[in-house]
Amino acid sequence: MECFRNTGQPDWDWWGRMWPTPGATLRDLGVEPGDRVAEIGSGNGYFALPAARIAGSEPVYAVDVDADLLSELDALADAQEVDNLRTVEGDARDLPDLLPDPVDVALLLNTFHGIPDPEAVVTGIAETIDDGGRFVVVNWRDRPREETASGGEPRGPPTDLRLSPAATCEAIEAAGTDLTSVREVDLPPFHYALVVER
Repeated sequence: MECFRNTGQPDWDWWGRMWPTPGATLRDLGVEPGDRVAEIGSGNGYFALPAARIAGSEPVYAVDVDADLLSELDALADAQEVDNLRTVEGDARDLPDLLPDPVDVALLLNTFHGIPDPEAVVTGIAETIDDGGRFVVVNWRDRPREETASGGEPRGPPTDLRLSPAATCEAIEAAGTDLTSVREVDLPPFHYALVVER
């Protein structure tokens, strides 16, 4: 089974320059109080932690293949007294077996480009989203990497891995699920999001 192609875990300073208000970004993408959330490819939690704060008492599952990053996230959640965050080590293709219950929102942020088997991942996500739930994909815009610089350095995945919104929609549709794209959200300076509903 081919593994996720990781293009690098940014440090928190970089995340802060690119996404200074991750909670506001999540709200713009439709994450609301009372949502049960899963972030697939959560890393050490730059988005999972604010998602947990927004969700309130509902569980937020941070799913990743990297046990070390999840350990960092557990420590951060403990230090910040975030009680509803649940770290889950595992492959996104096994998502229905990893989560104990359906979720209202599945987040896939800055990782879709590195997934070797997107149809299997999308199928698993569709199976874990409750009726009326949302799947949110955030991608780098399909611009040359040298044009997406932050802190004086080119950032993001290699140019050849970047997907346009249309290509992302096609990849989601190829899974043959009942997910339907409802809107595209511009996330300056270098990203976009697709909000897909079940």
